Amino acid sequence: MSGSDTSGTEMVPCSHCLQKTSRATAIIVEINGESKVFCCKGCLGVYELIHNNSLDAFYNQRCDWQPGPPATEVNLQASAFSDTVTISGNEHRIELLLSGIRCASCVWLIEKFLMKIDGVVSIRVNYATHKATITWNGEKVTIDTILQAFRSIGYLPHPCHGNGTADLFAQEKQDLLLRFGTAGFFSMQLMLFTAALYAGFFEGIEDRYRLAFQLISWALATPVLFYSGYPFLSSALRSLRRMTLNMDVLVALGSLSAYFYSIVMIFYGGEMFFDTASMIITFILLGRFLEAGSRLKAGNAIAELAELQPHEALLLSMNGETSMMVPITTLKSGDRIAIIPGDRIPLDGTVVDGEAEVNEAMLTGESNPVFKEPGCKVFAGSFSINGRLSISVSGNAGSTLLAQIIRTVEEAQARKAPIQSIADKTASYFVPATIFLALATFLYWKLTSASTVTALMNSVSVLVIACPCALGLATPLAILVGTTSAGKRGILVKGGDVFESVSKTTMVVLDKTGTITTGKPSLTDLNDYGHSPSFLQHVASLESASEHPTGRTIAAAWQGELLTTEQFRAIPGRGVSGVIAETIWRAGSKAFMTEEGVELQPIHESYASRLEAEGKTIVMVACGNKLAGIIGMIDDLREDALPLIKVLRNKGLSLKILTGDNQGVADFIAAKCGITDVHAGLGPLEKAAVIHALKQKGECVMMVGDGINDAPALTEADIGVTLGHASGIALESASVAILNDDLRLINTLIKSSSRCFSIIRQNLVWAFSYNLIALPLAVTGVLHPIVSALLMVVSSLVVVSNSLRLKKI
Repeated sequence: MSGSDTSGTEMVPCSHCLQKTSRATAIIVEINGESKVFCCKGCLGVYELIHNNSLDAFYNQRCDWQPGPPATEVNLQASAFSDTVTISGNEHRIELLLSGIRCASCVWLIEKFLMKIDGVVSIRVNYATHKATITWNGEKVTIDTILQAFRSIGYLPHPCHGNGTADLFAQEKQDLLLRFGTAGFFSMQLMLFTAALYAGFFEGIEDRYRLAFQLISWALATPVLFYSGYPFLSSALRSLRRMTLNMDVLVALGSLSAYFYSIVMIFYGGEMFFDTASMIITFILLGRFLEAGSRLKAGNAIAELAELQPHEALLLSMNGETSMMVPITTLKSGDRIAIIPGDRIPLDGTVVDGEAEVNEAMLTGESNPVFKEPGCKVFAGSFSINGRLSISVSGNAGSTLLAQIIRTVEEAQARKAPIQSIADKTASYFVPATIFLALATFLYWKLTSASTVTALMNSVSVLVIACPCALGLATPLAILVGTTSAGKRGILVKGGDVFESVSKTTMVVLDKTGTITTGKPSLTDLNDYGHSPSFLQHVASLESASEHPTGRTIAAAWQGELLTTEQFRAIPGRGVSGVIAETIWRAGSKAFMTEEGVELQPIHESYASRLEAEGKTIVMVACGNKLAGIIGMIDDLREDALPLIKVLRNKGLSLKILTGDNQGVADFIAAKCGITDVHAGLGPLEKAAVIHALKQKGECVMMVGDGINDAPALTEADIGVTLGHASGIALESASVAILNDDLRLINTLIKSSSRCFSIIRQNLVWAFSYNLIALPLAVTGVLHPIVSALLMVVSSLVVVSNSLRLKKI
């Protein structure tokens, strides 16, 4: 490569960005004997990076493709996709289903090609589900342009509605069944005539019968190749036009080589291989059919969840005396609906009237029914077993917990685990390398044996036996099955990358209040210093707006009327404050009182220290700047905490407790758990700082918490885990949400993740080992092309079957 500056007045396009630039100021370099023009050093650097990584074909794609009518007339209406687009400012996002994806190379092509469109921010394609998630700038590119871009490279986008994935896979499976049935029928007839020709080769056969059998074989092989094999041929042709080779190119080259060679040999009297061409197509169709069935089975769990939500509800009138059946899309927050025994609840809401036992197994994995009475929350998809309920709706169909679960699982399946990069990198050069190896095999055998038949059959074996499909399926299918199985147990993992991190966990950090303790402290001590005639009423009124367990306990201790609290403020990890009857009241920790300038006497601190020594949590209450009282309460250890800690310790994981509570209470609980590493009196940012320090030391940290003050730590940790009763902010911050309030499911999560990535490693070892062993056997002529096709199918099915074992988690 050489470079020079030249002069001139003409305007020339930059070889990288296509921006017009003056030849006088342009940078001109010679690359592989061809002059290239660049407008700046930056474009030159990017071009060199693309060129050195053998991605030059994409410059051809940029020139060849412009937004416009697709090459094949397909009715793609943007209006059909408009309701699936989510918009946030200028950022638009859509999830699509793509038909035509054949192997990992397809995924690589789609992601690389779409990212070349100006305005596209990101794209993720999941090989297991055939879903693409695209984010773009709405001011720079339209949905029409994106849809046409997909179609221009041979992939047909479909709107992603409800059971769209299952419907697409079912349609694909039906099409494959028809093509496989046709191929199987004609191939069986073809094998009869092929057997007769082979017998005639040894025993002798009249020329007229041999020619007749050859012509019949030709006729039988043709529909197999050009009807049953049409998906392979059309995909291969599109791939060649784009200079991005995929798996179908190998299948097409192998089968067409045998087919056309056999036609020529009819007229030259040589050996024919119509049976080879037909059986290659038949066996690979069989593999694709079985693979489609497995993907359909693996993805059905999400479809089954979606089907749990009824599409209609029994809307009650204002007086509750009459009702009518209406679509749930017409309901709004505050509407009242009736649930009769045996009915599924269509939307989330709160029970207004009636009592019933409700089965929530679809959300929590817990089979025992939950008793519901007025004031209790109910969730879409659960069903009433034995009672009638009147429910006040709290949102629409898209905001239900069930809808959030489905979205979380789908997003988890779309997010790639880091281990997937191994297959992605391999896919980009696997097919070209295989074609080169097949060509080298043909030349070697042609030169050494002087037999065209031997050279052809060995090179076809190389083309057919290579299997990037097994590599492409190794990770995403296992992630699909693993996260779906975990979701059915009430464990929502928000990404394949998260699932991988769980398997690498070295330290588990536990929050105290509400995580390893019950989160329902009981009030044991109340010391009122007489600054208010109704001390408990004031404190309960103040704490009634708090989400913290101690606040809820104090609020529940007062059964009378609550006072109006204004200017309420919650300081995570410290306390709360508010104005009651024009006087500021505060409740919280000793540190909070000091920060707010409340006067503390030695007698107050002595009393607080005594309560802490007994393992009690203290809440100091101030009226104005005077301490109005001290409340003591105890939060017992959960029954499932010690079994979890024992299991985690047996796994060799380090354990640590972080809490905003005082040191005395923290030490008391830690001693019960047998944990010596305890940090007390921490605020939200201090907890996050501890997590950050642990990560700096090389630990892979799992943080288990449930409160607002845990949100920064949950975000900072490699894996943030919340339980079923967690606050909304904690649920948003966590990467794993356990819907059932059961600590033992953390062990289930770790076991599921470890097993999933054990199976992924097995899949990758199998896929690489298969290709490393099978390709040399094909090159050396040990394997016949028909056997090679069968082995290629078996390779993919081994990966699929191994991944489906995760359904038994």
